[in-house]
Amino acid sequence: MATTVMTTLTLPQFSGLRPKFSAAPVQNLVAAQPMRRKGNGALGARCEFIGSSTNLIMVASTSLMLFAGRFGLAPSANRKATAGLKLEVRDSGLQTGDPAGFTLADTLACGTVGHIIGVGVVLGLKNIGAL
Repeated sequence: MATTVMTTLTLPQFSGLRPKFSAAPVQNLVAAQPMRRKGNGALGARCEFIGSSTNLIMVASTSLMLFAGRFGLAPSANRKATAGLKLEVRDSGLQTGDPAGFTLADTLACGTVGHIIGVGVVLGLKNIGAL
């Protein structure tokens, strides 16, 4: 027959990144329940209205990056950056119906970079407590 071993252990518990010391021993490791997290961290999903500050930051950063790519302020498939960071026009061979030569690859690339910038702004503002 198998016998259960009852040991007296103290498991460390944390409140955020700081350890919370408790003198209550744990009688059985099977009975220890994991702590539940609150959903208000940086990765917590918040269902707010469409004009929330997070939404406005993401829309603004993505729109500005798409504007910069479309009007020649950022490198694109048809505008390559030289060693001196100047943009020069080259034919990429990609088909586009846009008079400025903005392609689907440019749209996806500029939208991605805009989202990366927006996430950095949101997480930075959340870190300093301004959001």
